Amino acid sequence: MKITAVECLVLDAEYPYAIIHTDAGITGFGECFRRAPYVSKAAIETVFTPLLIGRDPFDTSAIWDEMLRAGWVAGPPGALMTAASGIDIALWDIKGKALGVPLYKLLGGKNRDRVRVYASSLRRDLEPDAEARRVAEFRDQGFSAYKMHSAVPNRTDDPSDRTVETVTAIRKLVGDDMQVLVDVNGAYSVHHAIEVGKALEDLGVFHFEEPVHVRNLDGLAELADALDIPIAAGENAYTRWDFEELVTRGRPDIVQPDVVKTGGITEFERITAVVSAHNLPMTIHNTQPYGSTAAHMHLIAGRTDFPYAQEYNIEHVGIRDAGSILKEPFEVEDGHIRVPEGPGLGLEYDIDVMRKRDRHA
Repeated sequence: MKITAVECLVLDAEYPYAIIHTDAGITGFGECFRRAPYVSKAAIETVFTPLLIGRDPFDTSAIWDEMLRAGWVAGPPGALMTAASGIDIALWDIKGKALGVPLYKLLGGKNRDRVRVYASSLRRDLEPDAEARRVAEFRDQGFSAYKMHSAVPNRTDDPSDRTVETVTAIRKLVGDDMQVLVDVNGAYSVHHAIEVGKALEDLGVFHFEEPVHVRNLDGLAELADALDIPIAAGENAYTRWDFEELVTRGRPDIVQPDVVKTGGITEFERITAVVSAHNLPMTIHNTQPYGSTAAHMHLIAGRTDFPYAQEYNIEHVGIRDAGSILKEPFEVEDGHIRVPEGPGLGLEYDIDVMRKRDRHA
């Protein structure tokens, strides 16, 4: 079996998908991270496609290493790894389809049929009482945990930040019925993060995510030493070398790889080997509901070092909520997602619908 063609569709001008065709009539689908989608499209079409045509799609390790070498000279890892992610996931999708097995069987099997997920809110415009009511709504839908994205983006220690007030309102309304996770996307200085972190400890927050700038690993370590609340980080690390530096210098308590940012399944597996060697628990960073979510479900279905609820985006996502690009539903059920059982990723994409959603197809 050989690769005959590669295309990249950017759906709704936001969601890039790598689609790989073979001479056996098997097509693989892989999702890239949604930020800078046309950068991913350019990288796939001009940097990576020439490496793929005529290759055996089963050669995922060799192809990934070649993409990495091409990426080093073409741009920073953040731009290139997101594009490589879509390609690598599509190759694994082809392998599973060719063998007639779900992806988790190629990754060591599974020990659970469903994975618990938390409701990840990406809104930053809610008043404390309004966000508390939203938490109660998702509790009633079957979720057991909720993540708020608080603080003021692109500001440091902004006085209008209402993180502590919001968590206080949530606890007042729902009590301890829901785990609460707080992500501030690096909006605090170290001293302010310590101050807020101690308040969040008193409120029983489950984890405190990216409290300081993503490159301030020494500050992250200082926080980990100063606070009892678990510190989480990792969504802005891309390769196994990034994660090795993160866990040795930054010393977070919980590590968060994202398969559509790390170069796909091949590097995700290498990253988890690095992190597990440090005996650290992991939880996925995941804001995309189909290709990203399915790949993560297969990757963690058989692992014991992803013990917590995993991230799921509850905001409006066009490819799910404004006309699905799947032929069959892939949804949350009572706060859980079922590990797909179909071959490959286990998702049946409607490629005709996808092409119509690409403005440049």
